[in-house]
Amino acid sequence: MPGLRLYADTTLWRWIAGAWAAGALFDAVQTVVIMRLEGRTHPWLPLFLIEFVLWLPWALATPLIVDLALRHPIIRNISVRTLALHLAVFAAISTVVESWYAWLQTLFNPWGNKRWPTFAETFSTSLVYQILIFIIAYALILTVTYLVDARNRITRQATEAARLNEELTRAQLTALRRQLEPHFMYNTLNTIAGLVRDHRNQAAVNMVVGLGELLRRALEDSHRAEVTLAEEVEYLQRYLDIQKVRFGDRLLVNLDIPADLLRTKVPNLLLQPLVENAIKHGISRRVAGGSIRIVGEGSERTLRLTVSNDGPCTQEDLDATRTGVGLGNLRSRLRLLHGDGSADLVLKRVGDEGVAVVVTLPLQAT
Repeated sequence: MPGLRLYADTTLWRWIAGAWAAGALFDAVQTVVIMRLEGRTHPWLPLFLIEFVLWLPWALATPLIVDLALRHPIIRNISVRTLALHLAVFAAISTVVESWYAWLQTLFNPWGNKRWPTFAETFSTSLVYQILIFIIAYALILTVTYLVDARNRITRQATEAARLNEELTRAQLTALRRQLEPHFMYNTLNTIAGLVRDHRNQAAVNMVVGLGELLRRALEDSHRAEVTLAEEVEYLQRYLDIQKVRFGDRLLVNLDIPADLLRTKVPNLLLQPLVENAIKHGISRRVAGGSIRIVGEGSERTLRLTVSNDGPCTQEDLDATRTGVGLGNLRSRLRLLHGDGSADLVLKRVGDEGVAVVVTLPLQAT
């Protein structure tokens, strides 16, 4: 039950004890000072202690009031029943507090009155003077309860919104990754079919084996939006092994990534689509083949990865590359992972015929 959970909440009790102890200390010190100002010189310690422990019933009842405030709020849709319930609880707590105070007065006579106080007289007199303070105390508990509850609801809503946004982002990233896989499969299977037609059976078998290993690795990492650059390079090497079966000596690859960058985080399946574009739009069109260069550069906050090739490139090739599945997919994933502005992808010419794709990312070490 909520009420039982409140009484079992040690953190709540610490806050309650601290708040009421501070208020009780202030009230006790104020009462002793007033006693001295009135010229009373009898021992002040009994009065100080009694005024301090006066608020003990309020402290013990605070979780009950908090629970009642949350179960039957009076700040919205207030009803006669709710108001009556709060009034009844307030009256019961006030009666208990006044009974406790009157009993302490009759037991110790802390004000040093010549005539020893009676319970009934103390109860009635003290209630008149303290009822307004009790109303303020009850209203203060309700106010703090509703403020904290409102803050908690805002926090919960923000957390839930963040969780939903994270799940949406993960789903979108997964969908984008799934978009790449059939695209890659289609191109690879076409290559295998071409090898079979050319009676290069062993090369076709090697390519099938490499494809199976590549797909196994892709399935293992399919749930991860980001991987280390070392893992991405390893995945790329497997892809290049397949492509070298197809192109042989016509495909040269130069990989220049410093070792200290290999632990940084990058989007999963980042380099393979860029290299695939370089092969498709550059190397495959040249009888003599060509070279692809993959370069990694890091600064204090930025990682820059460049994939370039020296193959022939027309304006139509550039336009096709810009609007193709690979780069469009990657741009979408960069936007989902890093938002607008902190990551970028640029396609540009290099030299007379070459093309380079430059990906800029925030430098994130694992």
